Amino acid sequence: MTAPVFLDVDGTSIAVRRAAGAAPGIVWLGGYKSDMLGTKAEKLAEWASGQGRAFLRHDYSGHGESGGAFADGTVSNWLSQSLAVFHHFTQGRQILVGSSMGAWIALRMVQELRQELHKEGQNRIAGLVLLAPAPDFTAELVEPALTKAQKRDLAKKGFFEEPSDYSAEPYIYTRALIEDGRNNLTMTGPIDTHCPVHILQGLADADVPPSHALKLVGLLPADDVTLSLIPEGDHRLSRPQDLDMLVRAVDAMVRQAG
Repeated sequence: MTAPVFLDVDGTSIAVRRAAGAAPGIVWLGGYKSDMLGTKAEKLAEWASGQGRAFLRHDYSGHGESGGAFADGTVSNWLSQSLAVFHHFTQGRQILVGSSMGAWIALRMVQELRQELHKEGQNRIAGLVLLAPAPDFTAELVEPALTKAQKRDLAKKGFFEEPSDYSAEPYIYTRALIEDGRNNLTMTGPIDTHCPVHILQGLADADVPPSHALKLVGLLPADDVTLSLIPEGDHRLSRPQDLDMLVRAVDAMVRQAG
């Protein structure tokens, strides 16, 4: 395992792993409380290496090998870090692969890069592959389900905790995260990505319901969208057959972009 390099973004040390190779490159965007050495990211890194294709991944602040405290993180912070890594380490066209919250970051990156496009005159995003996408999860999934106790904790302590199925450490949701989420909503109207999109969604996902992916598909009217529903897939989509499907989806997107 190669050591990461670090990029300073607004005073926070962001850990990055980059493999040079052919374009379009692959940019991995992980989920909430996930790091860049997870099963799916490692599988894609191995595939990209075998293909001689550029592959880029990083840890958001408060995640993995990056600096900063997890509880200080917001979607705006993690978006700005992801854009900084993208600009610093990529050249040419890229395919963004976003898992869970990473899909939200990917959609927001497309919006921000589209604004820059008018200055640069080129579209850098060749495609999106979104796994168990959770755009707007703070407003769409967390806020509507808040209990009285959780609302009280948010008001008094500024955060609440929830046990995690994936870690001994609980999930922490802060008032800042939820309030900032409202400034980054993507599912309020039609979404123009100006590139093909492939969504992979497990039908046994207990964290992000399949209806959320269907709603997202309905907001992507102008683009070439593929939705693959995985009958027994859970939120992690990390079984061997799920990983194979991920690789096939990314490989197909590369060929389409080629």
